[in-house]
Amino acid sequence: MRCPAEPPLRPWMRFVLRVAGCWNLAAGASMIVFYHEGYKLLGVAKPELVLPVQVAGILVALFGVGYLMVAARPVENRNILLLGFLSKALAAALALGYVAAGKLGWGFATVVFFSDVIYLPPFWLILRRLGRAAADRVS
Repeated sequence: MRCPAEPPLRPWMRFVLRVAGCWNLAAGASMIVFYHEGYKLLGVAKPELVLPVQVAGILVALFGVGYLMVAARPVENRNILLLGFLSKALAAALALGYVAAGKLGWGFATVVFFSDVIYLPPFWLILRRLGRAAADRVS
């Protein structure tokens, strides 16, 4: 007799994915609509062309949709989470490099921490678990 399959996500994992999804949707929407306030809050001069920030906001919001998709169908959508993990790690490294070089203030490091860095450990644990769940489905 075979043991019943373990669910692919623990409740805390689904919660983290939902929080990340909602956070990214809100952050992306604010980058698209409230970019003036974002520049003011960070103490950065507003460029003449804000399109790159708005396009980045669209991508941030789309990752939010992706995290919600992973929460709903974890094994099938696990590669979206891998892309999100890599995106957060690379964006954090790039942004913190700008802070360390003095081109952006430490306030921006706080934004990066709460938008990207805090998600890296739980995303890594979720990715490992989903990788095992996918392997169990194949065998």
